[in-house]
Amino acid sequence: MTETFAPGSAAELARFAELQAGLPRLFRSVFSDRLAPRTVVVVPGLSLDVDQLARIAGTLHYEERHLSLLLLLRMPNTRLVFVTSQPLHPLIVDYYLNMLPGVPSSHARRRLTLLSACDGSLASLTSKILDRPRLLQRLRDAIGDPAIAHLSVFNSTPLERTLAVRLGVPLYACDPALKNLGSKSGSRRIFRAAGIRFPDGAEDLRDARDVADALVGLKLRQPTLARAAVKLDEGFSGEGNAVFSFEGAPDSGAPGLRDWIDEHLPRTLRFEARDEYWEHFCHELQEKRGIVEAWVEGAGHHSPSAQFRVNPLGEIESVSTHDQVLGGPSGQTFLGSTFPASAAYRREIHEAGLKVAEQLRQRGVIGRFAVDFVVPGDGAHGDPCAIEINLRKGGTAFPFQMLQLLTDGRYDSNDGLFCTRSGEPRCYYATDNLQKDAYRRLTPEDVVEVSVEADLHFDEATQQGITFSLLGCVAGHGKLGVTAIGKSAEDAVRLYQHAVTMLDEAAR
Repeated sequence: MTETFAPGSAAELARFAELQAGLPRLFRSVFSDRLAPRTVVVVPGLSLDVDQLARIAGTLHYEERHLSLLLLLRMPNTRLVFVTSQPLHPLIVDYYLNMLPGVPSSHARRRLTLLSACDGSLASLTSKILDRPRLLQRLRDAIGDPAIAHLSVFNSTPLERTLAVRLGVPLYACDPALKNLGSKSGSRRIFRAAGIRFPDGAEDLRDARDVADALVGLKLRQPTLARAAVKLDEGFSGEGNAVFSFEGAPDSGAPGLRDWIDEHLPRTLRFEARDEYWEHFCHELQEKRGIVEAWVEGAGHHSPSAQFRVNPLGEIESVSTHDQVLGGPSGQTFLGSTFPASAAYRREIHEAGLKVAEQLRQRGVIGRFAVDFVVPGDGAHGDPCAIEINLRKGGTAFPFQMLQLLTDGRYDSNDGLFCTRSGEPRCYYATDNLQKDAYRRLTPEDVVEVSVEADLHFDEATQQGITFSLLGCVAGHGKLGVTAIGKSAEDAVRLYQHAVTMLDEAAR
C-alpha cells in the first residue's frame, strides 16, 4: 500500500516532487506512442469555492464534461479509470463509447473502469475520495502499474496533490503551489512581466477600503472612465465579478470623489452572480482578495481566448484560439465558445498568449491553461487587452478536445485553423449552458433519440455533426451542453440552431 503522509507536510511535498520528476520519462515513453500501455486516472470534480458552485445549475454534472476523455480509448492499449461523485447513467457512457472511431465499443468498455463516491454534496470530489479509504483502495487497484499512469483533473489544489501522492502517480497539471499565478491578481502580475497590454487597475485588494482606494485612483488617472470591474481573485466563469458605475460621480479633480464612492459602492455595485450581496462579497474579498480594473468599453461581444499547454519536457504547445460567448447581467458570464477566433485578432492574441505562456513556463507551470482577452470596439481594430489566466481546463478546453479526438485532426498555430487528417477545415459552436425549463421533460434517452432521428449525431464519415454533454443534467435542470462541428463557422451555427429547434419540438 502507498505510504500515507500528512497533507501539506514536508514528507508529502517531497514525495509529490519525486512523482512529478517522473512525468518527463512518462511523456517520452508513453505519450508519443499510441500503442504504448498507459492508464489515465480521471478525477473530474471542480475543486472550487462551494458558495460559487451552488449558484451554477447542475454543478455536479459538470464532471460529465470530462467524458470526452473516453475517446482516448481509441488507442487500443490505453486504460481509463473515471471517478465521479454519483454513478453515471449507463446510456451516457455508451453514448461516448459509440463515438469511438475504428474501435468496437465492447473493446473500449473492457478498458474502462467507472468508480463513484455516491455522494451528491457540493464538496470537492477529490475530498470525497480521500475521505473514503475503501474507494481509494479500489482506485489504486484499478490503476494497476503506477509507472505507466498519470492523474488528470479539472483544476489542481492541495487536495489533488494529496490524491496523487496517495495513489503514487504523477499529476499532469499545474503544481498547486503555483495556483496563485492564475488568480486575478496573479494574472495581472504575469501580464506586467510579459509586457502585454492589460487594463489599468490594482490587485491584491483585501477589503472595501482597498476597493474604494483603487476606484478613486482609476478615476483620477482616467477622468472620463464610466465603469470599472471589481473581481474576486478566485472567481470563475464570471461568478465572482461585479461592475461599478461612475455615473453621477463628482469630477475627478473635485473634492468629494472619495466620499461619493464610499457612499455608492455598497448600493450600486452590480454583481454578476445570482443572489450575491454586498456584505457577503466583502467577506469573500477578505478571504480571497481581489482586483479593480478599468472596464474596456465596447468589448461585450469580443472576448477571445488563447489556449496553451506546457508539456512535462517544458515545451510550450499552442492548443487553439477561441471567441468566448458571454452573457449574464454585465456580459461577464461564460456561456460557450466558437472556434476559430476571429481572423481580425487571432494572431495578436496568440502572440500575446505565447508571452504569457513563457512567463508561466519559467515559473514551473505545466499542463493546460488559457489566457482570456477583450477586444475594444467592433473587434476589427484596436489591440486585444488581456484580462485573466485560467490555470485549469476551462470551458473552452472540452469542445476542442472533442474536435481533436473525434477527427484526429491538427491545429495550425500559424493560421489559427483546424484541419482533419484529409486537410479539410473544421469549426464549431459550443455551449455548456443550453438551458430551458421545457427540457426538464426530456431524459438522456430522449436527447439521444432526437439526435439520431434528426440526423444530428456526429458522423464519422463526414466528420460533422452534434455531440451532447451534461446529458445527466437535462431532466433535473433542463440543461445541456452542445458542440456543433461543421466545415465553417456558419455551418456550425446552423447545426446548433437546428439541434435547438429539434430539442424544442421534442420538449413540447
